[in-house]
Amino acid sequence: MPRQQKLKVFRTPIGFHDAYVAAPSRKAALEAWGSDSDLFARGIAEPVTDPELAREFLEHPGKVIRRLRGTEAEQIAALPRRSPSKHPAAPSNRKAAEIEAPKLKATRSVKPRPRPDRTALSQAERQLADAEDRHQKEIRVLAQREAKLLHERRELERQHDRERDKLQRELATTKRAFEKALRKWQG
Repeated sequence: MPRQQKLKVFRTPIGFHDAYVAAPSRKAALEAWGSDSDLFARGIAEPVTDPELAREFLEHPGKVIRRLRGTEAEQIAALPRRSPSKHPAAPSNRKAAEIEAPKLKATRSVKPRPRPDRTALSQAERQLADAEDRHQKEIRVLAQREAKLLHERRELERQHDRERDKLQRELATTKRAFEKALRKWQG
């Protein structure tokens, strides 16, 4: 009997909806969504960790299920404001636009949140760049020391070669003298 794969539930936003799919892996979820790029690596898709939320989707493995994200009023409030002169409402929608306009103004009265402070990010980027510069300088210093040591080693080897050659010549001369004396002694 084939082993049943453990399913996980994954979510990605699609317009005003979230697309959920129960799949054995991220790759399978991407295939179910028909995505050519890795939405997880880009931070667009995520696993669903809430067991209550995941239960419904686990009953339909492999099937992409779309759920509206937020209420209709929240979605309308999130739309950018449009100037009536630039985008006039169609005659059939004018009454709906006039009815919704006061609601939009009421929901838009909330002050926008301040932009996040970039100081910590800038400091971290600067620290990384400084560390990279320091590393490159240290590598250059080590390379110079290596070159100097290599030069010293070659010079030491040349001196040793000269000394060895001299001592080998002296040995050969001494050996010849000894052999000559030995022959003379032996008669």
